[in-house]
Amino acid sequence: MTIEELLASEEIKKLRVRYGHYLDGCNADGLASLFTEDAVCNFGSYGLWTGREEIRRNYRDTMARLYNNIPYGAVHANTNHWVELTGPESAVGRAYLIDLAPRVGAEKLPLTWVGLYDEEYRKIGGIWLIYRSNLQFFWPQRAVSEGFGPEFPPG
Repeated sequence: MTIEELLASEEIKKLRVRYGHYLDGCNADGLASLFTEDAVCNFGSYGLWTGREEIRRNYRDTMARLYNNIPYGAVHANTNHWVELTGPESAVGRAYLIDLAPRVGAEKLPLTWVGLYDEEYRKIGGIWLIYRSNLQFFWPQRAVSEGFGPEFPPG
C-alpha cells in the first residue's frame, strides 16, 4: 500500500465517522453534504433514497420522527471499517453499525439494532463522498439484500 492509498483510506474512514456525528447530532444538512449529488441509499424498511436532496429530506424527517430533533438521542457506533480502493477516485467499504438509543431509559435495553453499511465511495473535486450506501440489518430482525454475502470486496 502506498502512502497515497493509506491517506485515501483514512479520509474515507473519517467520512464514515462524520456521518455518525452528523446523524446523531441531528444535522441533516451536514449529513447530506457527505453524499454525491446522485447518491443512492438503500435502507431496507426505511426505503430507497435517491439523490442528495431526497437523502437530506428523509434524514430530516427521520431525525424529527425518531429523535424529536434532540441531538444525540441515539448513538450510532461504527466499527471494523474495511476500505478497499478500486481506483484513484473510487472505493468500496463496509462498517459494522451498533445503534444505541439512550433515550429509552436505563430500565430498557438501549440497543436498537445491529447492522452493516455496505458502501461505494467516489472522490469528487478532491473530496471523498458516499456514492452508494446499503444498510444490512442483522438484529433484532434479519433483513439483508439479495446477494449480500461475506465476500469483500463484492465480487
